[in-house]
Amino acid sequence: MKRSSRLSLALHALVHLHKQPNEAITSATLATCLMTNPVVVRRVLGELREAGLVASTKGHDGGWRLLRPAGEISLRAVYAAMGESLLIRTESDAGDIQCGIVRSVNAVMGEFIADAEALLAARLERVSLAEIAAQASPNPLHAHQKGHHHG
Repeated sequence: MKRSSRLSLALHALVHLHKQPNEAITSATLATCLMTNPVVVRRVLGELREAGLVASTKGHDGGWRLLRPAGEISLRAVYAAMGESLLIRTESDAGDIQCGIVRSVNAVMGEFIADAEALLAARLERVSLAEIAAQASPNPLHAHQKGHHHG
C-alpha cells in the first residue's frame, strides 16, 4: 500500500505550482499528478491558502498559484501550515493519567519529543521549496497535458 502524508501531498503540489509559474493549475490536474482525488487536493491547498502560500481563482483560467517565490517558502512553513507531525507520539491514554508512572513516562518522553521537534523545525527552516523543485525529475506535468501523471 502506498503511504503518503498530507505534507508529502502539499510539497508535491507546490513543486508543480512552482514549475508552472505562468498559469494556474486546477485541482483536477494536480489530483492526477498526486494520484489522489481533487477534493483531497482542495483540502490540502486550502490549508496552504490559509497560511498565505497559495491562492486560487475561479473561472476559465482558474486554478492554484504560488503567492511567493519558491525560494522564500521553507519546508517549515509548509510543515506548520499542514499541522502534521512527522514524529510518533508516545502519550498514554487519558484514562491512564492517574498513574504516577504513566505521568513520569509521559513527562520524560514529552521532553524528548519536544527536543526532536525543535531540531526538525530548525532543519526544515533551512530547506526551501526551490531546493526540492531543483531536484525534481521528471519535470512536472504541463497543465494542458491530459492523462499524464508521475509519482
